[in-house]
Amino acid sequence: MNMKLDLFKENKADYVAPKQPKLVSIKECCYLAINGQGAPGSAGFQEAIEALYAMAYTIKMTRKAAGKGDYTICKLEAQWWYEGNEDVAEVSQDQWSWQLLIRTPDTVEQADLQAASEVLIKKGKSTLTGNVQLIHLEEGRCLQVLHVGPYEDECRSIELLKDHAKELGLVFSGNHHEIYISDPRRTPAERLKTILRYPVSELEEGLPS
Repeated sequence: MNMKLDLFKENKADYVAPKQPKLVSIKECCYLAINGQGAPGSAGFQEAIEALYAMAYTIKMTRKAAGKGDYTICKLEAQWWYEGNEDVAEVSQDQWSWQLLIRTPDTVEQADLQAASEVLIKKGKSTLTGNVQLIHLEEGRCLQVLHVGPYEDECRSIELLKDHAKELGLVFSGNHHEIYISDPRRTPAERLKTILRYPVSELEEGLPS
């Protein structure tokens, strides 16, 4: 009997995050991704989430039906940025750029995306399904921490990451990355669990910290 692949369990080290910052090494991962701009919770943001999940489940089911194996749909993730500035909190949310992500097996191919998008469009689903891409992301060395509480309070956990990075002689060198462990539709805001992750690099000599 073929085992159902669970990427979250297979890559536990990527998703273990205590309430104190932890240094991790993230290898190259395959994702379904969709890009956009605007505040979290905006109509465009929600439509993009729906399109991403629709594609993820359609690809999974068509591959399973074709005898290509079965797997668990991973947690939703997102990267946030503003013109290369990692501290997106400094600008208005409607100016934020984002990339929504769902980790997927590296056996998924571009042809799977094309077939799934055609099926969904024929069913009258969001045309945004055609914007879903297959990407590979390699973040390398990162600092991450488990944030418990409302998304609006993430600044306190980000400060922990910044302080720890400074102690280690590191600086943020990539986009703000969130991994949504809890479902906000079913979990009270004060109990939401979100992994916050930043790629980091050595502080260059002579540059201010």
